[in-house]
Amino acid sequence: MPAKVYLRSFDLASDSREMKFILDQKMTCFNGIYPFKIFPDKGLRSLEFEPITIFYGGNGSGKTTLLNVIAEKTRIARHSAFSGSAFFSDYVSMCKMDAARIPNDSQILTSDDVSDYLLDMRHLNDGIDSRREELMEGYTDRKYKELRFTSLEDYDNWKEGYDAKRLSKSRFVKERLMRNVDMFSNGETAMKYYTDRIRDNALYLIDEPENSLSAKFQLDLMEYISIAARYDGCQFIISTHSPFLLALPQAKIYDLDDRPVTVKKWTELENVRIYHDFFLKHQQEF
Repeated sequence: MPAKVYLRSFDLASDSREMKFILDQKMTCFNGIYPFKIFPDKGLRSLEFEPITIFYGGNGSGKTTLLNVIAEKTRIARHSAFSGSAFFSDYVSMCKMDAARIPNDSQILTSDDVSDYLLDMRHLNDGIDSRREELMEGYTDRKYKELRFTSLEDYDNWKEGYDAKRLSKSRFVKERLMRNVDMFSNGETAMKYYTDRIRDNALYLIDEPENSLSAKFQLDLMEYISIAARYDGCQFIISTHSPFLLALPQAKIYDLDDRPVTVKKWTELENVRIYHDFFLKHQQEF
């Protein structure tokens, strides 16, 4: 299957339209009018996309804002709320995009989504563990308690008592309790989050996936994304400063730290050069 590009290009609100909007609001201060006045200062007006496109930049560079603007314009699925503003939808309405039909399975996946997923798994397991302890503590009472069944309302208690008499404690608990959801390390669980949600033939916006992943899992995710883009009809737009993800083959990288914003090779990016120089300096120690 050839690589696909569902979102071909995206035009941000022009400087003149931004200024007209601000003046119409009779505002003399630009503070609190997010996301206006972010991108014109970067000389960023239009974006063109490949099967894999990356927004690179440090904190405050606007890469997450760009993903959220695109997500709102394309109306793809979102799993958690984001910190927009009262003016966010006004800004999005001024943007334009050139796109084929955006597949229904398309999603934006954020680091907050992964954090929520990790917490949900822990809470679910905590609940299961509590119920297991309750069943184990009550097993002996049920095993030796006289069985009484006078009405249908007594059935559940009667059935638990009957099963306690005929089953071992472990079997009794196992039959009444779902297994704990498999809990791996945070990195393993985060990796599973991405692999479970990235399916064939869809557009995926991914915000800083490295936040919950070790270097090894970042490399695994890099390979997974590369294969999904090349063979499974997926398009990715990713914000990251991870050198591993920046090395994605054939990725188009926008350097949002540059003025004006430019397209660069991953080996030209400042963050990558810092890693490169650091390891060169210490190469004799390996």
